[in-house]
Amino acid sequence: MADTALLTRARSPQAPPGRGGLLGGLLRTARPKQWVKNVLVVAAPAAAGELFSRHALVQIALVFVLFTACAASVYLVNDARDAEADRAHPVKRHRPVAAGQVPVPVAYGVGLVLAVVAPTAAVFLCSPFTSALLTAYLGMQFAYCVSLKHVLVVDLAVVTTGFLMRAMIGGLALGIPLSRWFLITTGFGALFMVSAKRYSEAVQMAGKAGATRALLTEYTTGYLRFVWQLAAGVAVLGYCLWALEEGGVPHTSVLPWRQLSMVAFILAVLRYAVFADRGTAGEPEDVVLRDRALALIGLAWAAMYGLAVADW
Repeated sequence: MADTALLTRARSPQAPPGRGGLLGGLLRTARPKQWVKNVLVVAAPAAAGELFSRHALVQIALVFVLFTACAASVYLVNDARDAEADRAHPVKRHRPVAAGQVPVPVAYGVGLVLAVVAPTAAVFLCSPFTSALLTAYLGMQFAYCVSLKHVLVVDLAVVTTGFLMRAMIGGLALGIPLSRWFLITTGFGALFMVSAKRYSEAVQMAGKAGATRALLTEYTTGYLRFVWQLAAGVAVLGYCLWALEEGGVPHTSVLPWRQLSMVAFILAVLRYAVFADRGTAGEPEDVVLRDRALALIGLAWAAMYGLAVADW
């Protein structure tokens, strides 16, 4: 009995990583918390004011699912590839693949199946352009997993492009032309958040070499600060040029909502920059969802933007 009790206590610390069995482990490896990033697929249709038709809603829902499947594929392959290194990491060792809950061959197999099924389904359910963009996303992300994440600056560009692709794909699925200002604002806005995240990680790992991604030791905090400040400035400029592109006050609107939305956008960037400057902008989704002031600014921006689209 005593031996049984000792064996039970010895096994108990490993119980959390194994919860849910194989399917639960696959789901955790797919990073459900990160799926919020894929909401960016609504960006282009919303910017064009073509979000609320039945056809648009169905297409956006399909694109969201397909992009989520592609992202899950990348996470599965990445964790399978990094399983040995993750087992030596104090936090990552609890990931399902590193902990042994999901066997490495299973992670590779499911990841590659998703990588084939999602772009193939996009050809029939959406459009060839949507499938091509998903294929390009997968190719770029797999290259990132293998080597590009170890290349200075290129790693920032790849992650930023991933966000930009999320924002573009909704427009491609619906055949909506993508404004140059939309692409500039989205691209540099994404670079702002990505470089702010890297800066926060670099600040938090100071004096703790090896505690996080190795490439951070090759960046200086001064350089990363320069990148997020530059990206924030270009994103704000791009948005302002877009908002002012049509000139003065719209004739049929009560107020110039499109121009007024610049105020909320700039306030949102300034608020996010507070966390970037403190080195606490590690996870963009946590900052956006947990900060009440930023959420209120975001709602104000969405309301003004919606009124501009509705021409109210």
